[in-house]
Amino acid sequence: MSVNEMITTGGTTRTLTGERADLLEVLARHREFLRVTTRGLTDDQARLRTTAGELCLGGLVKHVAAVEKGWVDFILEGPSSMGDFTAMTEADLAARAAEFQLLPDETLAGVLDAYAEVAARTDGLVATLPDLDASHPLPKAPWFEAGGRWSARRTLLHIVAETAQHAGHADIIRESLDGAKTMG
Repeated sequence: MSVNEMITTGGTTRTLTGERADLLEVLARHREFLRVTTRGLTDDQARLRTTAGELCLGGLVKHVAAVEKGWVDFILEGPSSMGDFTAMTEADLAARAAEFQLLPDETLAGVLDAYAEVAARTDGLVATLPDLDASHPLPKAPWFEAGGRWSARRTLLHIVAETAQHAGHADIIRESLDGAKTMG
């Protein structure tokens, strides 16, 4: 049985069913897990690393938003929107590392607002994209198969997987911070 998903894009509200509604429902659920993990935190708490890794809650939200935006750009514009990962400079690597941090001039509220904007754009694309089978070659990167292509559908599934994975990371970080649990 299909799930119905109401979405408003460009001032028009429509009901989605089937695959598109399912994609939006699952993505919304995992986005909410990620957002709820940050509930009640100060900016300083959102910057804290509570595990052996480099991850913090504010940085995870910022990273998930950047990844989602990048993959939506890929759906719309192709691999040129993402660049060549095999030719990354030191500055590119530093920018990528900063994507996982809530920097001193950033706030948790600000990255959550930016994430909401990215999510609205993605949701609008899912509702209006003419063909989920439309595909592009993958960008150059050591982690992608040479000559690979992803359809819009496959790319959206990747966004869901990234969001779910990082929501799980966030739950572990939050539990290590103050014992709060999001998913269990």
